[in-house]
Amino acid sequence: MRDPDAPAPSAADPDDAPVVVSSVRGSFPWSVLAQRHPALIRKVRDAFPYGPEQRQSLDDLLRSCAEGVVEPLMASAADRGQWDAWGGREYYGRSWFDLPFLWSESYFYRRLLEAVGYFAPGPWQGIDPFRPFKLAELDTPEADEELAALDDLARRPAGEQEEALLHGSLWGNRADLGFSLAGAGAGTAAESQLVANDADVLRSLFDGGTLCLVADNAGRELIPDLLLVDHLLRHGRIGRAALHVKPYPYYVSDATTADVLDALRRLTAAKGAAGEAGKRLWAALSEGRLTLRTHPFACGPLPYADLPDDLRREFAAADVTLLKGDLNYRRLIGDRLYPATTPFATATARFPGAVAALRTLKSDVVVGLTPAVEAALDAAEDDRWRTGGTHALIQARRG
Repeated sequence: MRDPDAPAPSAADPDDAPVVVSSVRGSFPWSVLAQRHPALIRKVRDAFPYGPEQRQSLDDLLRSCAEGVVEPLMASAADRGQWDAWGGREYYGRSWFDLPFLWSESYFYRRLLEAVGYFAPGPWQGIDPFRPFKLAELDTPEADEELAALDDLARRPAGEQEEALLHGSLWGNRADLGFSLAGAGAGTAAESQLVANDADVLRSLFDGGTLCLVADNAGRELIPDLLLVDHLLRHGRIGRAALHVKPYPYYVSDATTADVLDALRRLTAAKGAAGEAGKRLWAALSEGRLTLRTHPFACGPLPYADLPDDLRREFAAADVTLLKGDLNYRRLIGDRLYPATTPFATATARFPGAVAALRTLKSDVVVGLTPAVEAALDAAEDDRWRTGGTHALIQARRG
């Protein structure tokens, strides 16, 4: 829900689009801070036998989120200066709800890691508080079925495989739907749920060069990403790939290097086509055709318009940078409420080089829709289509 009192941004001047905040009671961003974050604190508290110090810190964070103000990291934190520079000096002492939603949400996860002792020397250092939830997704009957579907897919022509794997990566843990799309024409349920589809533009950017794939979630959502990379490498659609993951746990399910290794082990232990793909990916990493990248900015609270110079150069040098998931999309668009009909190229003009997004819609931010599509969605569902994860988009812009 958007603030009804906020002025509507002009389609002719999209840079005036307001930044998303969480102060509107009942809005989606408000519900994340007021309801989702407290529930997550309780879930993490129950998932590990944390000691009194960690449990007290979690309780303090719970109270801070509900009633308090944003406080700085501990003076001893190695990244205290970085967060100060990322906006903390301006935001400390203010309500969580009055800050840009992207900043508040990102800082919450950094504070959660501080509370459980992730960075501090001691027995809980480096222990991912979200790991049990990530691993649980890999060991399910649904995951088995999705991997088994690869055997049938492997018998299809390469172009159909690519289409199916692209949709598998788009829909994440609904990858079984993606695999079933091979050979299916327009008008399928998945097609009707796409609010924008630049798949042809995206595929034209796979021309034997370098792909930077900025990952989103771990577990069952990461495996389709890896399978897409394997296909593109195997068929010469790209020459090399750089998979960007988070340097530490973030947003519950965001992928880290450890999560990539868990997904690869899950693949290599499987039978048939899934196991073969896992072995190829393992070899690609060993040979340097697939590399893993982490960067502190990946866990930062800023939009991609503020990329540091080294990442800007890397993305500019790639043939295409493919951003996965809702958070990466929000950062790409600046987490601003542009008119939904703002062209994707306009909203992403400050991103270096060719860029594409695969995203299921789980927040208010969206661009690149036709007026007819926006009108039909609003008439049918109000704003629920923006946040429910039932619709998706494939958007791409040449460099």
